[in-house]
Amino acid sequence: MKHIKILGTGCPKCKQTEAVVRQAVDELGVEATIEKVEDIMQIMAYNVLSTPAVVIDGEVKIKGRVPTAGEVRGILN
Repeated sequence: MKHIKILGTGCPKCKQTEAVVRQAVDELGVEATIEKVEDIMQIMAYNVLSTPAVVIDGEVKIKGRVPTAGEVRGILN
């Protein structure tokens, strides 16, 4: 099972990123837990200075932009 965290303070791009990640997970049928992290101290613990960011299994994969569903599917495969 994948553990995915969406890092962001709740801005529109962060919400869009969460929607894209959920769409990609559903399309692939991957078992995953998706957690939204809005606490700035927790976000900074990942050394992320610009959000949104996507963390998969503890590793920052995307930061500072909204990914495409295809990009997220590629990372999850």
